[in-house]
Amino acid sequence: MKIEITDINLKALFLGDKGENVDIFKELLLKMIDEHVGWRQNYQPQDTPVISPFDKSSESFNNTVDHVRSVFNELSSKLRSKSLPWHTAGRFWGHMNSETLMPAIIAYTAATLWNGNNVAYESSPGTSEMEEEVGHELATLMGYQEDKGWGHICADGSIANLEGLWYARNLKSLPLAIKEVAPEHVEGKSEWQLLNMSTKEILEIMDKIPDKLDEVKAHSARSGRHLQKLGKWIIPQTKHYSWLKAADIIGIGLDNVVSIDVDHNYRMDIDKLEAKIRELAAQEIPVLGVVGVIGTTEEGQIDRVDKIVNLRDKLAKEGIYFYIHIDAAYGGYARAIFIDENNEFIDYDKLDKVYKKYGVFQEKNEWLTEDIYNSFKAMSQVETITVDPHKMGYIPYSAGAITVKDSRMRDAISYFATYVFEKGADIPALLGAYILEGSKAGATAAAVWTAHKVLPLNVMGYGKLMGASIEGAFHFYHFLKDREFHVNGKTIKIYPLTKPDFNMIDYVFNEIGNTDLGVMNKLNHDFFGHASYAKGGLYYNEFLTSHTDFAVPDYGNSPLPFVKSLGFSEEEWAREQKVTVLRASAMSPYVNDKEVFDEYAVKIEAAIQTKLETIYNDYQQA
Repeated sequence: MKIEITDINLKALFLGDKGENVDIFKELLLKMIDEHVGWRQNYQPQDTPVISPFDKSSESFNNTVDHVRSVFNELSSKLRSKSLPWHTAGRFWGHMNSETLMPAIIAYTAATLWNGNNVAYESSPGTSEMEEEVGHELATLMGYQEDKGWGHICADGSIANLEGLWYARNLKSLPLAIKEVAPEHVEGKSEWQLLNMSTKEILEIMDKIPDKLDEVKAHSARSGRHLQKLGKWIIPQTKHYSWLKAADIIGIGLDNVVSIDVDHNYRMDIDKLEAKIRELAAQEIPVLGVVGVIGTTEEGQIDRVDKIVNLRDKLAKEGIYFYIHIDAAYGGYARAIFIDENNEFIDYDKLDKVYKKYGVFQEKNEWLTEDIYNSFKAMSQVETITVDPHKMGYIPYSAGAITVKDSRMRDAISYFATYVFEKGADIPALLGAYILEGSKAGATAAAVWTAHKVLPLNVMGYGKLMGASIEGAFHFYHFLKDREFHVNGKTIKIYPLTKPDFNMIDYVFNEIGNTDLGVMNKLNHDFFGHASYAKGGLYYNEFLTSHTDFAVPDYGNSPLPFVKSLGFSEEEWAREQKVTVLRASAMSPYVNDKEVFDEYAVKIEAAIQTKLETIYNDYQQA
């Protein structure tokens, strides 16, 4: 019997900082194991067991089992001594890792016993159905129409981004192929016009010539033709490095990847984006596509997707069209915080009332702005979106995903292998025909499916988890802001990079009075060394974080306003050409509770003090 609940308690869904829910974990995991073994026992019960009591009593059998036990002892030692405590309520403030959902862990573990391979339905009908369902759920979460949108699980965001570029490349080249195969459908159009046709226009033509689809695809970019005609792939400076790899692999080439400056909030500068597109158009260089980011990996910021969409629509009236892909690998699940139980996007002026009703925030919501709201709302108007369940979905690795606005777009990239699936068969039997990967774990689909059933993709479920993470991030942000430490007669102050758009907080330490950017960079790099795996002692480390560099080759002069706000000159920036920042993805589901956070804040402050004292003592001795 399915039980509907409207007041989900997040503390019931995680193993716990100290394993408090281990009894529930063991109960459910053992249940799944027992039922799997029962299935084996009851399948063709007339068959005699192949492992007999005599086998199990033999010396070699027991020696082998003892050997297995010893290997697991070694495995346990390595994991306990060389793993990071993602699970901790308030000690880990670093990379985008966290406690994962207990139901997802159990589902993943249980499904590995069945070893489903979701490349083809006949290999794993149960988990293939789950993946198909999950794909539609994610597409609906992104705002795509239920009868049109589609999605699937892939290994990670890098694979999903590669598929996004794959879609764009093939779709944008189809008009050139149509001109060769069925020219009457694009009669009178110049090459420039063909390269600026919208995705909708292209799909409508393809619907008219289903019998020529394979021939058209054979003349598309898939053949190796037209690649240099497709134009530029535009990304923000805050892009993930996977876009460079994708352009390399897909044949677009790094020379055709254009980076656009970000503003002082580390969002893509839309004015500069428009200027670049118009500059290219003046030279009759088309734009293959534009990437916006929902949750940049270094800063957690939210690009103005609504403004990118508005720019596309404005330029389309001038005969300039570009594909839009949103890299929401990190922030995609946060769209759930705007979705009601009927999958409708909640009106902005009603959100606070809804959040209060479902307990999304424990205190006043200080996160949400209309800019952020409008960016998430506009996601429904782009062609493809990357979203990673293994990030803000709190699913075990490896679980990325891509969603597609119109399922007809799959025809531009599809392949068929008759030994795996039959052409013309129904989805999900054809999953492998529409994805980059081959063999893939059904366990991943089971984990995501289970998580979505436990936590619905709306404000009552995942929205509540997103709220907990964001609220915890703001507790940490306020803890850091203007905090000072006194070491060896010196005062060291913390400066956050910017107010978070999501749950990522970047910050730097700087000694008051210091005007040497290199000195500040060294201090922050040294602090990372003592607050990470670099110096060892992970088991006893009381505060862990991560770091990154904002350097000229990637960011240009975008970090300069922040650097100047700390008192450094432009000459210092020109000399150093980078700023080293510490970085915290605040994904803990626990520290939204102010009492819990305050308890850890005292410990964090003491740990920071100790680390700074160690660093400055090392400086004196050097």
